[in-house]
Amino acid sequence: MRVTKKLLLGSVVATAALVLAACAPQAGAPAGDASETPSGPAEITVGIVTSETGPLAGYGAQYLEGFKAGLDYATDGTGEIDGTAITVEYKDDAGDPDKAVTAVKELIGAGVNIIGGSASSGVALAVAEQAAQNQVLFVSGPAAADAITGVNEYTFRSGRQSAQDVATAGTFLDDIEGKTITVFAQNSAFGQGNEAAVKAILGAQGATVNSVLVAEDVTEFTPFAQQVLAGDPDLVFVAWAGATSGAMWQAMSQQGVLDEIPVVTGLGDAATFGAYGEASEKISFLNHYFPGANDTAANEAMIELIEEEDGTPDLFSPDGFNAAIMIVHAIQEGKGDVDAMIAALEGFEFEGPKGQMTVREGDHALIQEMYQVKLVADGGAFVPELVDTASADEVAPAEVAE
Repeated sequence: MRVTKKLLLGSVVATAALVLAACAPQAGAPAGDASETPSGPAEITVGIVTSETGPLAGYGAQYLEGFKAGLDYATDGTGEIDGTAITVEYKDDAGDPDKAVTAVKELIGAGVNIIGGSASSGVALAVAEQAAQNQVLFVSGPAAADAITGVNEYTFRSGRQSAQDVATAGTFLDDIEGKTITVFAQNSAFGQGNEAAVKAILGAQGATVNSVLVAEDVTEFTPFAQQVLAGDPDLVFVAWAGATSGAMWQAMSQQGVLDEIPVVTGLGDAATFGAYGEASEKISFLNHYFPGANDTAANEAMIELIEEEDGTPDLFSPDGFNAAIMIVHAIQEGKGDVDAMIAALEGFEFEGPKGQMTVREGDHALIQEMYQVKLVADGGAFVPELVDTASADEVAPAEVAE
């Protein structure tokens, strides 16, 4: 069954200047069939560079399933828009910035001027640099580093960023001003980055932020859980990754932290739902997406289209779905001309799987709602359940100045 859609695509009438620009021969013309239809190129090739192998292969798979579903959705199953056929060339970056840059250079060398993908923030930043140097459009995916927002005029987001995660954590407090927040994290670049983000975002709203940072090689977490308790914070923000997660959560539960203080952490993809052990139903989760987060038409369509291909909608499926909608819109309005496609995306509003999405004009952040979630027991497993929705404006990141 074909799923219909409602997109806020803006005006479908290109100016005469854009039509002439699209029809004129150019060195940077999009790859594909050089012949023209009355409304633009007969074919445009899009390059998707993301993790098909490597440590983030699972995230890459979610993105790719979402992208393919989104392309189907945005083109009504035709694979074309206004007579322009959209072909896609997929490249595996294996989570390696150097491999990603090599793949992107190959695509650009072949005439491709629209790139999407990137599960890794390191990869996304490297590709963004190539986009600026070669003046091609880049729509980044699940990569969450705040540095991607506003990095250059050619780079856009199709997913959320870390600042939106942190702002969502703040929504678990009725009033942030005057409250004490403890960041409990590994003493690593990841943990320190989260510490800095909480201080910058929630500290700016009046919270006192302190930290308990734990060396990455620690395996006994009881004294650190006791240190958190001794600080008597109003909220604990946990940023943790890796094989010690289970032992850490066990210590937090056994020492009573989860009973005494609200503890918030990010809920990952479905593969992680069973990782919290006895702590599962005591933790408050901030969340980017899970399939039951809302009942928008776009979300239902994405779920249906992914499941038709024997896939499973998950955390980063919307990032791929959004990317496809954004790229189709850019092609429809800009006819493959990079400057015109950038202009088409700046301020673009559309319905995605998470509801109303807005591409912020000034720095290309993607403004979107976020979720408060809990895990509940369901047979022998745990499943997410929506607690509340944080509005897009409530968790919007600070705008990056030009």
